[in-house]
Amino acid sequence: MASAREEILQRIRDAKVPPARPVVRGYDRTGPGGVELFAERVADYRAIVHTVTSVPDALKALAGKRIVAPQGVPHEWLIDGVTWLREPLSIEELDRADGVLTGCAVAIADTGTIVLDGGEAQGRRALTLLPDYHLCVVRVDQIAASVPEALQRLEPTRPLTFISGPSATSDIELNRVEGVHGPRTLEVLIV
Repeated sequence: MASAREEILQRIRDAKVPPARPVVRGYDRTGPGGVELFAERVADYRAIVHTVTSVPDALKALAGKRIVAPQGVPHEWLIDGVTWLREPLSIEELDRADGVLTGCAVAIADTGTIVLDGGEAQGRRALTLLPDYHLCVVRVDQIAASVPEALQRLEPTRPLTFISGPSATSDIELNRVEGVHGPRTLEVLIV
């Protein structure tokens, strides 16, 4: 006579499992998108947004600052008058920086979100969490209309960071506090 345990395990082994069915994803993958929508949505999150034709010209406002520039930042962005901090940097050095300048992997118009994947001109995650100011350059061709479209452009095995405005949190009384978990100020240059 089989034990109860053996009987249950045998029932599981004998069970008929229906074949897996493909998941039908019938939702809209494109959305209205566009540069204007992205600028509007990222500004809704209290980010400072500029549409520019020249990144170096826009960076002149950083004169006199100590700004972290990760590997892969285009050389023409490294304008004179700014003290550019380059890796490797300690946590203390990052904390003393005035800010960080990065590119992005993709931006999402529907949500006003910037996605970093640690790739060229983005650096490691700590670079965008410790300094109190993050300046991110978004090229027009990096703006995806929707989240599904953005996800198709990303490599899912990379470390993805989704940024929707400056770091913010609220307490139980809904008092908003910025800069607790990352930069207090997010500035976006759309080029």
